[in-house]
Amino acid sequence: MTTEQSPDGSLSFGEEAAAYERGRPSYPPEAIDWLLPAGARDVLDLGAGTGKLTVRLVERGLNVTAVDPIPEMLEVLRSSLPETPALLGTAEEIPLPDDSVDAVVVAQAWHWFDVDRAVREIARVLRPGGRIGLVWNVRDERLGWVKDLGRIIGAEDDPARRREVTLPAPFTDVARHQVEWTSYLTPQALIDLVASRSYCITSPTEVRTKTLERVRELLATHPALANASGLALPYVTVGVRATLGPSR
Repeated sequence: MTTEQSPDGSLSFGEEAAAYERGRPSYPPEAIDWLLPAGARDVLDLGAGTGKLTVRLVERGLNVTAVDPIPEMLEVLRSSLPETPALLGTAEEIPLPDDSVDAVVVAQAWHWFDVDRAVREIARVLRPGGRIGLVWNVRDERLGWVKDLGRIIGAEDDPARRREVTLPAPFTDVARHQVEWTSYLTPQALIDLVASRSYCITSPTEVRTKTLERVRELLATHPALANASGLALPYVTVGVRATLGPSR
């Protein structure tokens, strides 16, 4: 279990929705293209958060519905995507009718779900032959300063752990994919990234303050970061996809 996988920790993100939006990375186009089935028109972004993936789907001209259990997250999403339906709901109780979407995508949120219940609900809202796609951004900690950051805020999962996620019946034809890329952000955005982690949000004030102080110290003293106005943060984006089988 990582620092962002406590059983009831997902709701803590509402307290830092703005920081989440400022600090969290988007997703590379190649990874998104790989998740989506050919000819998809109606897509559900489940656990959409502030809309990091939603906006990329809307840019493709898709009919996107965003669902998230945190009102503060949806407020941020609606501010940037006012014409996109953004519904309060969970993976276990999706507020959509049967057979209503061609694809369900889940970015950075699968580990929050009750998998058995979520799989049944996702299968219910998907049309026959529809696709589920899961995606995660994982910091690439092979580089010096990113590894140092991990020592402060908690090391990321090995991307291989995300690739090993399985999708049970009625889903078939499970496939896996990864893309290495770089996110460019400001020093303040890095602080926002750390502040938006549930470990930081739910820690006692003194622990949270100390963590952010250590990140600021890293920014000020590391040779690769000191006096830099922009940072290059490497990521591995991992995708897992599967197709809804004939029986559900």
